[in-house]
Amino acid sequence: MINLVWDDKFRRIFKKWSVQQPELVPLFRERVDLFISDPFHPSLRVHSLSGVLRGLWAMRINYDQRLIFKFMDEAHTIVLLIDIGTHQKVY
Repeated sequence: MINLVWDDKFRRIFKKWSVQQPELVPLFRERVDLFISDPFHPSLRVHSLSGVLRGLWAMRINYDQRLIFKFMDEAHTIVLLIDIGTHQKVY
C-alpha cells in the first residue's frame, strides 16, 4: 500500500491545476487510486526521470498531463508528490 505525502507546495500546485483543469480532477483521483493499489500498473506508464529531474518519477494522468513524484523509501511505500501539469510544463 502506498502512502501519499501532499506537502504545502504540492497542495498549492494542485489547487491551481484543478481550477485550470476541473474536468481532469475525477481522472486524477482515478489514476491516484490505481497508483495506490498498483504503482507500476502499465496504464500509468510510471517511469524514472533523468537529467535535472534525476531521482524523480513520473506517471501519466492522460495523454498530456503528468504527475511528478519521488519514492521516499526503498520499499516504494511512501511517495512525495512534487508537481502536476502538462508534459511541457513539468519536464
